[in-house]
Amino acid sequence: MRILLDECVPRPLKRELIDYEIWTVVEMGWSGKKNGALLQLMVQEGFTILLTTDQNLRYQQNLQQAGVAVVVLMAPSNRLPDLLPLIPDARNVLNMIAPGEVIEVGGS
Repeated sequence: MRILLDECVPRPLKRELIDYEIWTVVEMGWSGKKNGALLQLMVQEGFTILLTTDQNLRYQQNLQQAGVAVVVLMAPSNRLPDLLPLIPDARNVLNMIAPGEVIEVGGS
């Protein structure tokens, strides 16, 4: 499983997931790519999961067709202190999510 951290997710969050093969959009050189192009690049490079805070992605892209799983972190903001409490639940989801699925973690 290869995981990509979306641009909207703070890069230091990667340190909380060191037991996964995880890369950031910036590390891949994909900064500024639109979601459709990003999903295509992900598939080409063997990524299977996108970790994002973008709550609208599921409505903008055909994720089933793209074959990429998406984990949406639902927090008051995309700041690291707001996202850190979601990591335990995100880990559980990462271990069971299937291609084409979108699972929201957190929120109320």
